[in-house]
Amino acid sequence: MTYKATIDILPREELLDPQGKTVGNNLKNIDILGVSDVRIGKHVIMTLDAASADEAEQKVEKACKDLLANVIMETYKYSIAVI
Repeated sequence: MTYKATIDILPREELLDPQGKTVGNNLKNIDILGVSDVRIGKHVIMTLDAASADEAEQKVEKACKDLLANVIMETYKYSIAVI
């Protein structure tokens, strides 16, 4: 069966996000006011084959832990759907 995983990876809340801070500070320069916080991360879409939803989840979890996210500095969440 074919699955589509949608993965969001963000810096941990307790860590600084210099890229997000820069964007947040500069929004006023393009007349966007009232934004108190910006966090910038990665959005990954992965299509994979697996025998079951559990197997697909195991593959996505391994990809996140071992390759896509730096688990010391980033958090991740994902959803998986059959396509």
